Amino acid sequence: MTATKKKIQFHDLHPKLESMRDEVFTGLSTHPKQLPAKYFYDQRGSALFDKITQLPEYYLTRCEISILQQYADDIARHIAPESILVEYGSGSSQKIKILLEAVQPAIYMPLDISKEHLLNSVNALATHFPDLAIHATCVDYSKPWKLPTLHDSHKPSIVGFFPGSSIGNFEPRRAIELLQRIHDAQGIGSNLLMGIDLLKDIKVLHAAYNDVQKITAQFNLNILHHINRELHGNITVDYFSHCAFFNPKHSRMEMHLTSNLDQIAHISGKTFHFRMNENIHTENSYKYSLNSFEQLVRIAGFKVDAIWSDDQQQFAIVNLHAV
Repeated sequence: MTATKKKIQFHDLHPKLESMRDEVFTGLSTHPKQLPAKYFYDQRGSALFDKITQLPEYYLTRCEISILQQYADDIARHIAPESILVEYGSGSSQKIKILLEAVQPAIYMPLDISKEHLLNSVNALATHFPDLAIHATCVDYSKPWKLPTLHDSHKPSIVGFFPGSSIGNFEPRRAIELLQRIHDAQGIGSNLLMGIDLLKDIKVLHAAYNDVQKITAQFNLNILHHINRELHGNITVDYFSHCAFFNPKHSRMEMHLTSNLDQIAHISGKTFHFRMNENIHTENSYKYSLNSFEQLVRIAGFKVDAIWSDDQQQFAIVNLHAV
């Protein structure tokens, strides 16, 4: 084992297949049908999402990276030195590289539900940061969890990094519950850097979720491929179509899979019926004003400490302080 590899420790808290099966069964038995968005992210789904972030229509990643590049030094001034940096959802390493170089934490702890993607990501980072201690943790952070215990002689400050506006995938009540779990896990006095997508022209939002190359459509449909593989399903994926639109009542983009005909599928021995034009609701992506976001995090025990945004006010990175 090389010196670099010794710096990586892996904590496998991946949910059991029984958990996935129960959630899929429950979601497809409700009216309207729904599936948890976290099941987009098998290895193929994570790779497809990386492609989405590079699409010309998908402004979110470019905006967030530009904010990190422009304000990295200022962000670092809000973070205690030699801290533990916990990343919730460790996607591609481009954003975290900028933050790691600016903050220089003692320990980097990425959390992700996709084991293969997580391991690929941390191996690449370990090459770039050979002296960085990495505690990669495969976990479903949308459910109750605890940070792995680190046996250190001191208790360093903890800073969370929740990029990509992923908090927008949770309905407000669920978002508050998740933020409260993060608050409890990190402790009073900790920081949480969070990316949020701001309200904007609906045409810009629609284009971002309905790209010309149809990569987002492949990403949406991949949840069915994931179910087929993991739960021995026989869903005919080609019988479904991608659908995404803005819901003004709830201030969110919604993604659905629409059944193109009356059909039956079997998953782990259970039969499911899909009517023609029936939707499976796969994802929400809430869009916030800074005021509405501040109200949300205050309920969970955080206060807004600093805000950084791009020139067009499309996206923001917010530093939250746990009180």
